[in-house]
Amino acid sequence: MKKWAIVENITVEKLVFWGKGFVRLEDGKVAFITGWAIPWSRVDIKINKKRKDFYEAQIVNVLEKSRIETESYDLFPGAPWMNIDYNEQLKIKQAQIEESMFHIKKYQEKINFLPIIAAPDQFAYRNKIEFSFGKYISHRDDIRQEFNVWFHKRGEFSKVEDYDECLLIDEIQNQIYRELKEFCKSSGLPVYDQKMNTGFWRHFMMRRMHFSEDILIVLSISPGFFQREENTDFDENASLEKIREFLKELVIKYSHIKSVYISHNSNKSDTLIWEMELVSGNEVITETLLGLTFDIGPKSFFQTNSKWAEVLYNLVKNFFLDYQNDEKIWTVLDLYAGTGTIGMIFADVADEVVSVELVEEASKSGKKNAQKNSISNVSFVNAKVEEFLGTYLDQNKKADLLIIDPPRAGMHPSALPNILKFGTRQIIYVSCNPATLSRDLWYILENSDYKIEKVQAVDMFPHTHHIETVVSLIKK
Repeated sequence: MKKWAIVENITVEKLVFWGKGFVRLEDGKVAFITGWAIPWSRVDIKINKKRKDFYEAQIVNVLEKSRIETESYDLFPGAPWMNIDYNEQLKIKQAQIEESMFHIKKYQEKINFLPIIAAPDQFAYRNKIEFSFGKYISHRDDIRQEFNVWFHKRGEFSKVEDYDECLLIDEIQNQIYRELKEFCKSSGLPVYDQKMNTGFWRHFMMRRMHFSEDILIVLSISPGFFQREENTDFDENASLEKIREFLKELVIKYSHIKSVYISHNSNKSDTLIWEMELVSGNEVITETLLGLTFDIGPKSFFQTNSKWAEVLYNLVKNFFLDYQNDEKIWTVLDLYAGTGTIGMIFADVADEVVSVELVEEASKSGKKNAQKNSISNVSFVNAKVEEFLGTYLDQNKKADLLIIDPPRAGMHPSALPNILKFGTRQIIYVSCNPATLSRDLWYILENSDYKIEKVQAVDMFPHTHHIETVVSLIKK
């Protein structure tokens, strides 16, 4: 099969992780398909890349829509599965988890897969959303839109589409978004062009917490706009003051807005947070989870679905309680801890919890939140997990429970041997990537006497391919 070849009348067999379609071609190789692939749809595809054992392809034409497609919504990059029936979404995610661990059956033939936990709210569940300012210019389609606000077009990062709402946030957030969008459009200031490093408006980020209902806003601009010779007609001080006044008016109109920032981003990279100016309110907002109160700032990492974060964290703790029979334990290691939320919910069943996290800002935030909740038996270590484990073991320190919640890349290879040296009765692994989860479980089962007690997926992000999975590993 040659590169750029068109393969016609292909039926998408299934979706694999990252939302790519999967199909077997006549030459025996498989193709992974981007471009809104849905199982059982018939499509024409174009071969974009040839690999040793597979192709990367893209949909160029849809011949027949899938029987599981509802056609109820306009698709957008933040929710590519929006038109897949929700029960079918759950089946796809459950199948992906089980299929990802198929090769592990070499070491454990029977794995206890519990049914995926469905989300109670399929819409308006996100407590954080980021919109980009940009253009949508297509000479081929004769489109020239100079001021758009929404998401980058899927597969074409240089183009930003323009819509007035997002179904994954609630109506209050959408109202604020529409008012801010209208203000920015009427300002006469242009959107930022990353390629040319010109323009003014860059990003808009909003958090609205589920339980506290507090709202935090960050509006990102390019201050260098006023220094360019062609923009000297714009009055910098007057323009910025007008923006500040508009944001303060929003605070008066929407009482739940507790914190407003302007991010003065002079960097060319596509990042939201830079030099921060607090325009109104407090530096942080708050959210409550499982009886604990957390301060959340513009840079804070926090679960995007507050309501379902409680379910996930309860599941982790119940996996421990179900196996350990409510026994008091001495030391818990919370690895890849972020702000240490999971570690803090174990503070009442352990003498000591050590939360280990590489990102310094997250560790500092965790320490402040522990103090805020009068938790004194959780310590925060800012270090690489693989380096921390080696030092911890060299000091002959022990642990009774390991909780592992790594990023998408999974555990660092040099950390895996050391987690087995503790010999804990139980390891609880929380994963957002079935592929790296499976890889790490393979290593653990191959090199130890652990077995998988149970596996349970949680659908925290309906209409997307994202899956959270919790695995309990116990000694045989």
